Amino acid sequence: MIVQKRAGFLTLLLTMRGSVIPRVLPQMILLALFSSGVVFVYQYHTFELPEFSLTPFTLLGIALSLFLGFRNNAAYDRWWEGRKLWGSLVYETRAMGRATELLLLPEESRKPLLKLTAAFSHTLCQSLRPGSDSGPAIASLLDAPTTARLMQSANPSDAVLREMTTIITREHQQGRLDTVAVSMMDKHLTALAGIQAGLERLANTPMPFAFTLLAHRTAYIYCFLLPLGLVGNALWLTPFFTTLVAYCFFGLDALSEELEYPFTKEGANHLPLEAMCRVNEISVAEALGEEPPKPLQPIKHILS
Repeated sequence: MIVQKRAGFLTLLLTMRGSVIPRVLPQMILLALFSSGVVFVYQYHTFELPEFSLTPFTLLGIALSLFLGFRNNAAYDRWWEGRKLWGSLVYETRAMGRATELLLLPEESRKPLLKLTAAFSHTLCQSLRPGSDSGPAIASLLDAPTTARLMQSANPSDAVLREMTTIITREHQQGRLDTVAVSMMDKHLTALAGIQAGLERLANTPMPFAFTLLAHRTAYIYCFLLPLGLVGNALWLTPFFTTLVAYCFFGLDALSEELEYPFTKEGANHLPLEAMCRVNEISVAEALGEEPPKPLQPIKHILS
């Protein structure tokens, strides 16, 4: 995720960090060359080009803009829902710290319970972000046997919740937690399970492929036909206008693809999962009276 102060007009105009230009630059160059070829053919009458009215392009451009806007809003809604779920995870982590202190759990149970809560964030990050390795972070929170047992599970996040349930069950059996306290703790575990299910739903259910295909095809067809409608009036400005329209349409298409998958590290607009895991580590350390780790800082304005 891009993290930087609000830039001035000139900086926003020229900045490339976080922009979709690198992703759509090949298409823009190709369209500029194609438009230049159309203008050359029209100007020097190499062969006759058909005359097109701008009316169909206007109507199709409005329809395409609305469709791309709808797809962009749907993709942003996925990104924002992912952020809200991770915000709920931070809330539940801090609530667990208060609940264990309120219920006067002994330190030998309270500490592993809260450490498992922090490890839950890392296991979620690993499952949502293919290729990431949260093993070292989990190993720094838990003992070696527990870490090995969790990482061997088919679903480490669910295994963490079962491990937490085991601790709470033991405390109940030993008489240190009554049924009301167990119910309070179970509500937090249920909330964590709900957050996990919501995040997995977002990660495993992309937007319908037909949306992507329709937007992609229509944008290409429109942009490659546009020079034929502009050349009669714009002449050598045709490549400029065509490239500008291509930047808008292809840029919206590329941005939608980034927002559709909010958990990956591809692109600059992903959610900062590792930074939010560190926030949970800090909350757990402070709840236990330990020295908290430092928050993660952006690297070249990108927070991972």
